[in-house]
Amino acid sequence: MPWPAGCNSLRNPANKVMRLMIFSRNRSAQWIAAVLVCLFALFGAGCRGKKYENPITKDTEQPDKVLFDKAVKDIERGRYEVARLTLNTLMNTYDTSEFLAKSKLAIADSWMREGGTHAFAQAEAEYKDFILFYPTLEESAEAQMKVCDIHYKQMEKPDRDPTHVMRAEEECRTLLTNFPNSRYAPEAAQRLRDIQEVSSEGEFRVGAFYHHKGSYPAAANRLQTVTDHYPLYSGSDQALWLSGDSYSHMGPRFKQKSVASYQKIVRDYPLSPLVDQAKDKLKEMEAEIPEPDPVAYARMKYELENQTKKGMMGKAWAPFSKDPDVTTAAKSGQPTMTTLRPSIPASVPVPAGAQGGSSDVTISTNPTGGTSQLDTQPDARANQPAAGQTPTTPAAAAPAANPNEAIPTNHQMPAQKKGKQKKAPKQDKKKAEAAAAPAATEEKK
Repeated sequence: MPWPAGCNSLRNPANKVMRLMIFSRNRSAQWIAAVLVCLFALFGAGCRGKKYENPITKDTEQPDKVLFDKAVKDIERGRYEVARLTLNTLMNTYDTSEFLAKSKLAIADSWMREGGTHAFAQAEAEYKDFILFYPTLEESAEAQMKVCDIHYKQMEKPDRDPTHVMRAEEECRTLLTNFPNSRYAPEAAQRLRDIQEVSSEGEFRVGAFYHHKGSYPAAANRLQTVTDHYPLYSGSDQALWLSGDSYSHMGPRFKQKSVASYQKIVRDYPLSPLVDQAKDKLKEMEAEIPEPDPVAYARMKYELENQTKKGMMGKAWAPFSKDPDVTTAAKSGQPTMTTLRPSIPASVPVPAGAQGGSSDVTISTNPTGGTSQLDTQPDARANQPAAGQTPTTPAAAAPAANPNEAIPTNHQMPAQKKGKQKKAPKQDKKKAEAAAAPAATEEKK
């Protein structure tokens, strides 16, 4: 049985299995040995180095071409250090070679094929340098795509460190922005949809935790932000349902926001299993039930028909894997091209004169060179009232919509237990008389 190169360490176990299969008189042992031989053969086939596509196909005897071909063979055989030394020799010796750009890209590819945290960091730096030195080449889009793949491969589940999720989203968005007509653009768009599915799932879990805890303003803020920023998220209907329920617990002032959440389920997610429940909620609130959007209906139908199904081995291995599940990610639609920013909760009162949280402070210059407004206008720190108005306190400056209604907070007051209230302890009679004696004496005087 010929053994592939790079798998010499498997020769002794395989030979033992072969001897067991040949000389064993037990038929069951022979079957077990045969199965093990097949497994060794499959594993040995996987040990072969993955073919590295040589971008230079012309056959010449130029010394720089010979060095490049030698480096490519070393990369295929896993001798990455030797390949990088050869490529650096080519770049330093033949500084006018036509293979300089290919050599620099091959160095980055060798780091990426080597794998590992350190190698991935080195590969990213090399790809970034390649894009900086050769921004007009077609390979720059390939380099940017591989930078996205570096962070995509290191992504973890939504409840873990989101560093690589955010970096992967940023790098894929950069490719779509800088290389929109590249052949890698469709692949990058799907990568971005997968990444945003993981990011949305993380935000949804935080919002669902707040909702379960009873912190309804925080839950509504998180869930509303997810549905507004990532409309392609597969769990948007559930996020809207929890968002509407959170707003309904925050008082009558937020009834309209609760109605809008339920209406969005009916209109934008018509195939969701929560549509009937959302309609029942709208009937209870005496709100209008919108018609489903035909575009949204077609999109959801396409997603359900083309959804990736996880195999039996994938389901069994999922609890032990650190990789996120992207089988439910959208397969169509334009991914979001902006970064998710934290928003101000709806329960935070907006100051008077500020729209959307913006400040009314302005800066102006006086081109005439006259007297400064600092000298002519009253000091704002003195809180002086305008003409015809009475002074107001900060509490009265921005009154609530209903003075009798408390502002919803994230800290829920614990419910008081029913029972008899504790009576105040009885004071000692002698101590009470001694304490009252001086007061009686003073009264007589």
